[in-house]
Amino acid sequence: MFIRLMTTRRFAPLFWCQFISAFNSNFLKNSLAFLVLFTPSITDPGPLFYLIGAAFIAPFFLLSGLGGETADRFDKAIVTRWVKLAEIVVGAVAVIGYWFQSIPVLVAALFTFGVLATLFGPIKYGILPDHLSSEELPSGNALVAGATFLAILLATIGGGLVARKGDDPAVFGAGLMLFAVLGWASSMLIPRTGAGAPQLRIDPNVARSTGALIKMLWSDPRLGWGALVIGWFWLVSAMALSLMPRLVTTVLGGNEQAVIIFLAIFSISVAIGSGLAAWLSHGQIVHFPILVGAFIIGVCSLDLGWATYGATSEVDAVFTSAIGVRVAVDFAGLAIGGGLLIVPTFSAVQAWAAPDRRARVVAAVNVVIATLILAGTLVVAELQTEVTTPTVFMLIAGADFIVLGLIAYTMPTNLARDGSHPLQQPYGQA
Repeated sequence: MFIRLMTTRRFAPLFWCQFISAFNSNFLKNSLAFLVLFTPSITDPGPLFYLIGAAFIAPFFLLSGLGGETADRFDKAIVTRWVKLAEIVVGAVAVIGYWFQSIPVLVAALFTFGVLATLFGPIKYGILPDHLSSEELPSGNALVAGATFLAILLATIGGGLVARKGDDPAVFGAGLMLFAVLGWASSMLIPRTGAGAPQLRIDPNVARSTGALIKMLWSDPRLGWGALVIGWFWLVSAMALSLMPRLVTTVLGGNEQAVIIFLAIFSISVAIGSGLAAWLSHGQIVHFPILVGAFIIGVCSLDLGWATYGATSEVDAVFTSAIGVRVAVDFAGLAIGGGLLIVPTFSAVQAWAAPDRRARVVAAVNVVIATLILAGTLVVAELQTEVTTPTVFMLIAGADFIVLGLIAYTMPTNLARDGSHPLQQPYGQA
């Protein structure tokens, strides 16, 4: 199924478009973060790191309503082309900012990239059911989810390499602009879908439109359930990735290269878990992998905390020690569990949402994700001032087991009928 999808025009151009989009936005974000870190005149980079994170995630709170309405109102392929064309212009601004080492210009460019990502987010998932059959949705979602984390990995590595060569901004500019142009070129090959809701009136009041998104999401409890499950995956992933550098460096005694290797393990494992979820679906949308994935997340988080509690390791001996290998396996397992959880959940939400409001449903899911990530980031930051990193992982495990019970108790489908397509009913029909 994967190979067949990657050779079709129905999917391949969208895949490369979203991969490049995820790479470019994270490449800019990480290049800016590393630039701040490596600038000698910046003695306290902490506040700037928070500003960088806020600049990218704020548009998801402010403009998701506008993005969802635009994607439903107009042809999603056409909107994508305009968004990717704008990305070239914003990329040029970012290059100018990097050339002059202007943090304000780069932050403004990153914020605008966040705006474009907010507009594109409802499209990249909302368009999949327009071009893929219900049997192909799990595989399509698996490819998109896996590619997103691989793009983040490559962007992190690329951003670090470019920042170390800060005296040669041509490398940064060439990379950013090349991928921006490739993203636009791939968008031109995405087949048109037609307008999902051509009579929809776009509300310019972003607060009201965002509120309408959330109301729409919870008017069907199944969609609200799916949004929270998807949000839990992103919350756990964000917390694990934020805790990873500190765990590897201060607990295991690893260096920067070790952190990159652990990030690679996590990213590749998400792709493996996503592929496994698609394989288990056998061309259908099933829910049992969601429970399996949540259980694996809890077990691996618990073992991460248990294995590293009070542990010490010699520098550069991370992967030659038993504890280092055990932690790597736990991170891989946690990511695989995440892939098992998110693919069938997103496939179900896409199938449940009616075509004329699917993009708005996806936009509402993005608001939930952004809210949970922000809340999780603040909680982790506060916990790390009070308890050790291994203890935080144990707390994540405890929370996950509670979430697992809630998922099982509130699951809107009957596991005994998994795969029989009871959830192909559209939005608003039980």
